[in-house]
Amino acid sequence: MSEWWTYTLSDFLMFSPRTYWRLVELYNRDFWPLHLPLLAAGLAALWLTATRRTHAFRWVAFGLSAIWLWVGWAFLWERYATINWAAQYVALAFAVQAVLLTGAGLMRKHTAASAGPAARGLGGMLAAAGLVYPLLGLAAGRRWAQAETFGMAPEPTALLTLGLLLLSGRPASRTGRALLFPIPLLCLLLGAATAWTFLN
Repeated sequence: MSEWWTYTLSDFLMFSPRTYWRLVELYNRDFWPLHLPLLAAGLAALWLTATRRTHAFRWVAFGLSAIWLWVGWAFLWERYATINWAAQYVALAFAVQAVLLTGAGLMRKHTAASAGPAARGLGGMLAAAGLVYPLLGLAAGRRWAQAETFGMAPEPTALLTLGLLLLSGRPASRTGRALLFPIPLLCLLLGAATAWTFLN
């Protein structure tokens, strides 16, 4: 038996890139054109957060909560888990994130300070990256049918969520704010690890 340190990430991959992208293509086909209203919702959330409308964070948090539940169930639990057993645990993490976002929307005080210039700049870039994420697939040579979009796939959903959280400012409870970041960050790390194995 080989020593454990000789293994690479690709040794733990239980499916081929072709299998994964075919799964994404069938998923997109089954739910088209739901992608369009979800994209519109993402743009609306970005506008509400950037303009700091009254109660904007509350409504954005509630909307994001529903989207995290949807992605966790429709993509991770119902589809991705059929080729990757670990996806069921990621789906549960998505449900936890939905609960955290709902709690943040209910508890957020409206005396939150504005985000600083650095946070707003980074937040804007992350949010924009979440919305244009499908273009990365096109640049990599994949078809539109295999596009991963906000509200339908984990990584663009996590990117836009992180961007909106940074843009929304500093709530009174720093602990509560900190709880909203780990799961989206973990989602991006897992996505990056999977993409890396596809390339190697």
